[in-house]
Amino acid sequence: MAVASNLDVQLVAATRFTPPTGVEWEPDPAASPAESVVEFAGRACYETFDRPNPHTAANDSYLHHVIEVGHDALLEHATATLYVRGLSRAAGNELLRHRHLSFSQLSQRYVPAGQSEVVVPVAIAEDPELRELFVRAVDDSRFVYDELLRALEEDTAAEPNALLRRKKARQAARAILPNATETRFVVTGNYRAWREFIAARASEHADAEIRALALACLDLLRGTAPSLFDDFLVSELADGTKMATSPYIQ
Repeated sequence: MAVASNLDVQLVAATRFTPPTGVEWEPDPAASPAESVVEFAGRACYETFDRPNPHTAANDSYLHHVIEVGHDALLEHATATLYVRGLSRAAGNELLRHRHLSFSQLSQRYVPAGQSEVVVPVAIAEDPELRELFVRAVDDSRFVYDELLRALEEDTAAEPNALLRRKKARQAARAILPNATETRFVVTGNYRAWREFIAARASEHADAEIRALALACLDLLRGTAPSLFDDFLVSELADGTKMATSPYIQ
């Protein structure tokens, strides 16, 4: 029977910063490594290491100014890597459209399917009858997948390479699996790309599942660089779900 999978997003890597020698500048003690490297990149452009403007002397005020004036290229020097589980392949296809991010995705050709883990859309999960219909359809598709897999493995029995034989069978049988099938990603992006992803996908106009992903990413990235994401305002929609917007990204 199909098992419902829940969204899980974890930060697994983020920028570190080592101040260069020969430069009379020290990072703001309150700044994170990502925030420090963005400030350093900006100050390196004009060699304003002495912080001549008191209004942008602190790291947070400097970064807020960078975002306000749209010098977003500086944010490309800092990166974060997230591990995403419990995302449907339908939402995964939307995520893959953000080509400024880098992806490594779970392989359906190599990894055995195991239990049928799926992501149940909220609109279906909230209605018992619709959920039962959904689960039944998933179970039916999984039955067909298993039958196809068994038949395909028999058809390719002459292939001496067992790994290749299994991959050939899975790559054909997976065509029957539903869009709701769970997938997993390792996603790396610079902070400019992450801001653009969040602005596009945390919008009220985005699909509910990928909006939840964007909000989870926002929450994690705020922990690594608060000043680069605190312009996003999170609010609740009429249906109880949340959205996030920034006045600096249209």
